[in-house]
Amino acid sequence: MPVSRLALTDFRSYSSALMEPGPGFVLLSGDNGAGKTNLLEAVSLLSPGRGLRGAALSEMARIDGHGGFAVAARLGDVEVGTGTQPTAPERRQVRINTAPASVNSLSEWLSVLWLTPAMDRLFLGSAGDRRRFLDRLVLALEPGHAHHSSRYEAAMRARTKLLTDEAPADPSWLAALEQQMAEHGTVIAGARSRTIAELGQRTLNAPEDEFARADIRLEGWDQADLAAQLRDSRRRDTTAGRATLGPHRQDLIVTHRAKQMSAARSSTGEQKALLLGLVLAHAELVTERRGDPPILLLDEVAAHLDPKRRSALFARLEGRGQVWMTATEAALFEGVGQASRFHVAGGSLSPH
Repeated sequence: MPVSRLALTDFRSYSSALMEPGPGFVLLSGDNGAGKTNLLEAVSLLSPGRGLRGAALSEMARIDGHGGFAVAARLGDVEVGTGTQPTAPERRQVRINTAPASVNSLSEWLSVLWLTPAMDRLFLGSAGDRRRFLDRLVLALEPGHAHHSSRYEAAMRARTKLLTDEAPADPSWLAALEQQMAEHGTVIAGARSRTIAELGQRTLNAPEDEFARADIRLEGWDQADLAAQLRDSRRRDTTAGRATLGPHRQDLIVTHRAKQMSAARSSTGEQKALLLGLVLAHAELVTERRGDPPILLLDEVAAHLDPKRRSALFARLEGRGQVWMTATEAALFEGVGQASRFHVAGGSLSPH
C-alpha cells in the first residue's frame, strides 16, 4: 500500500514535517543537504531493519531535539508508527493502529526497496554488503526471513562466545546452539535460493531496453548438513574467532548476461544499469507475489543516468506503485507525467 500521509517529529533535520503524497511518483527536489534523503530514510523505517542508511537509531534523532524521534504513516486504513524515546535512544518501538507491535511485523503490511548512491559500488564491495542487499529482496517476498535471520545471528554469537571463552565450552550447549544455527540457517538459505531462482527467471524475461539483464547465483556455502559442519569445525572456528561455515558466508554473484562479464568488471554505468534492472525485476516479482507493488525509494538515481536511460527508467516505473525519487534539480524529472512534487529546503518541504 502507498504512503498517503507521512509525519515526522524530531527526525534528522526535521523538527516536524507533514506531507500527503499521491500513490504514484513522489518527486523531491532541492539542494544537497536540504533533507531529501532524510525523507526517504523515514519511509524506509516502515520496514524492518535500520533503514536505507543502516544508521544507529540515536543518530536519527534531531540534534537539537529531545533525544527521541517519531515517524508516523498512513497506509490505506492502517496507521503505522515507529521511533524511539529519549530514555532509550537505541530501542526502537513500533505501533500499528496505536497497538504495540514487533519491528519484524512491519513487513506484513508493506515492502520497501531502495537504491542509494552508496550502493553504486555494491558489486565492488564486500560479500556482506551483497548479502544484506539480497536479504532485503528476500524479506519483501518472505516476511519471516527477518525472524530466522535474527535467531541465526543470536545463536551464532552465543556459539562464538562459548568457543572463545577461556573456560572449556559445554559440548551439549554447543550442540544445542549448532542445531539452532542449522535449523534457522537452512531456512535462510532456502529463502535466498528461491528468491534467486525466481528473480533469475524474471530477469531472463525482462524487456530489452537500456537496463542490462543480469545472471545471478549464490556462492560460498552449499547448504549441506550445517549442524555436522559446525561440529567438525569447532577447532578451526575457535582459532578464527568466528563461524567459518554457514549462510553468513554466502555471496551474491552477478554477471552481465549479454557480455558474459562479471558485474564487478563492468563499467560504472553498466553496474548502475544492472543494479536498477535487478530492483525493477524484483519489484515486479513482489507485485505478482503479494498483490501490491513495493514502495521504491530511489535516491539521486536520475542524476547518474544519461537521458536515454532516464526515459527508460521512467517508462518502466510508470504505473508500478509508489516511487519516491530525489534530485538536486527538478529538471531531472523531465518526462515524468503525473506526480506529487515537493521542494525541500532547510528541513522543510512544500508542494512544488
